[in-house]
Amino acid sequence: MRTVGVEEELLLVDPDTGEPQAQSAAVLALAEADDAHRGLFEKELFGQMLEFATHPQTDMAELGAEIVRCRKEAARLAEESGCTVAALATSPLPVSPTVNVNHRYQWLAEQYGISTREELVCGCHVHVSVESDEEGTAVVDRIRPWLPVLLAISANSPFWQGDDTGYHSYRSQVWDRWPSAGPTELFGSAERYHRRVADMVATGVILDAKMAYFDARLSEQYPTVEIRVADVCLHAETAQLLATLVRGLVETAAREWRAGVEPVNHSVSMLRLATWRAARTGPEGELLHPVTMRPVPADVVVRELVEHIAEALSATGDLRPVLDALAELRRRGTGAQVQRALLEQRGNLRDVVTACVRHTQG
Repeated sequence: MRTVGVEEELLLVDPDTGEPQAQSAAVLALAEADDAHRGLFEKELFGQMLEFATHPQTDMAELGAEIVRCRKEAARLAEESGCTVAALATSPLPVSPTVNVNHRYQWLAEQYGISTREELVCGCHVHVSVESDEEGTAVVDRIRPWLPVLLAISANSPFWQGDDTGYHSYRSQVWDRWPSAGPTELFGSAERYHRRVADMVATGVILDAKMAYFDARLSEQYPTVEIRVADVCLHAETAQLLATLVRGLVETAAREWRAGVEPVNHSVSMLRLATWRAARTGPEGELLHPVTMRPVPADVVVRELVEHIAEALSATGDLRPVLDALAELRRRGTGAQVQRALLEQRGNLRDVVTACVRHTQG
């Protein structure tokens, strides 16, 4: 059974005002002083962010429980540093991000200027094990048209610098300012995948292979495919659902590859349109169908995603939990839907953030 790991980026905020706080250095210092949590949390581009990564898991309920444990531990350490954590993909309140000091981050700031300074966004990255780079490349080629559906399900960033953007995932719009971000063309083989990344690095526009910020890519560190399209999810249960769907997609794509099923040959321009539509409307309204690239009700597309991977989900005992989790997501709403409902109820973005702090920890 394929293992799954999740990386989440969390926003550090003032517990009373909801304003982002550049306290990551203090939180990381506390974490490193504790043997039980050394290495669990990592520095990110901005001082207002904190990242953690789960262990690889085969049981999705245990993965969900670990996400909850990591979030609670992040909150405990943050509180000792005078702040707290919120699983928000963008800050609803205005913020001037503080770039952390190291060679890599300073290079980004110098190379990309204001684009770097405006990249305070938090994502969720899902790693699924693969047997080889060849299998991993085949998976990346075959899951491309389904990734916008994952973005719609995870959407959790309607606000930016104090305004409603009109998007469900504005994080994705900000993230796509990186020149190496977004969907990819078909690679066809691991050799062509690695040659393309090497050619990108050789241009000098990106620093190294880690900056191949594709929506789905081969991990530089682990024998995994890394899916990077999603917002960080407000609720841990949604993150677990996302990870389960990703494993189903990876397994289904690998089976198709072994059976000789060719990937759908959509152009990058069409995939970008599908991603934009998912970011704009989330699971409301219409999405572009992964096969036809024509507008279809979002509920239909989500249902067809489940049907597409149902055999893989059934093999791991995940089909019923996925159906239940999707029903709960429809009832409760995505992070973007919850944030907008909170604003309507509370009347100000400060209260939206402080309410989301509670949602983050369950």
